[in-house]
This record gives sequence, structure tokens and C-alpha cells, in this order.
Amino acid sequence: MEQINQNIGKNIKRIRNERGLSLEKTAEITGVSKTMLGQIERGESNPTVTTVWKIANGLRLSFSSLISQERSAVTVIRKNEIEPINENNGQYRVYPLIPFHPEKQFEVFSITLEPGCAHISEPHNAGVEETIFVNEGTVEIEVDGQKHVVYQEDVIVFEAGSNHVYRNSENSVAKCTVLIHYPR
Repeated sequence: MEQINQNIGKNIKRIRNERGLSLEKTAEITGVSKTMLGQIERGESNPTVTTVWKIANGLRLSFSSLISQERSAVTVIRKNEIEPINENNGQYRVYPLIPFHPEKQFEVFSITLEPGCAHISEPHNAGVEETIFVNEGTVEIEVDGQKHVVYQEDVIVFEAGSNHVYRNSENSVAKCTVLIHYPR
């Protein structure tokens, strides 16, 4: 977890500097306090998934652009070597598999939801689309207050510009692969 938090801090600071943004201005556009942003940049705080999304949305970036590090031309990604970002005491875990690249316009995550877990995702920027492949278990996805039950090996696609909720109401773990596509 330490490496991913270091990546987040370095990337936020680099992006802020590239854009000429102060911590105060970054706090204003992201809704994350100046103190918290400073702590994240210095590696003194472990941001939640929700906090990383707030920063990404405020800066109009992909989620993975804040957590990624440079990769070579050919990469084998081993999930067991990826440090997840945890929320709800580890009930909701996000594993960044394929980071965002401007030419590709997408990123891919693996998500694990423990039984009873519900994660509220804030709206993404306009035009962002999520495709969720349920690999194991059953996941309820709520979009704009409408609930959709997605079973193992099924897929749901929706525009993610509004609040949406991932929920595991079952008694077993649910695992999903999430592809997030960003418009050009």
C-alpha cells in the first residue's frame, strides 16, 4: 500500500506543478482540503477510493493517472502483486490493472466486494462510461436510483456522470472487472 500512496502523492504534486496550481486552488476544485492534499503529497495520509476519485474528477483526470507509475512496452500484470486501495475497512478493494493512457482513453480495475458491502461512487465527468464485468458472485449496480442486478459472467454498461452504487447483498464475495472509458 505504501508504494501506491507514494505514487498518488507524487502524481498529484507533479500535475499541480505542471498546471501551476497551488494547494489552495487544488483544494477548491477537488473538494479535498488543502491539509489533506498536502498530507497525501507528502505520503503522510492514505487516501480512500472516494478521495482519489474526488481529486481525479476535480483535476479532470482518470483515476489511474493518479496511482500509476511508468510501465514498459510489454507488461505482465499480476493481480497478487498489486496493492489495492481499500475502503470500508477492506470491504471494498480496488486493484488498478491497466492505467489510463491518453491515446487509449480507458483504464481497467479489478474490484472485490465483501458480503454486505456497498460503495457509493461519486459522479464521473460528463461522457465517462463504465463497463462492469461480474466475474464472481452477484453485484447490484444502482444508477440514478435505478437498481440493476448483474450476475456472474454478465455485463452492465452505463454513463457514469451521476451517482452510482456498487452493492454486494449476497453471502459470498463478489469480484468485477471495471473498464472506464473517457471521451476525447
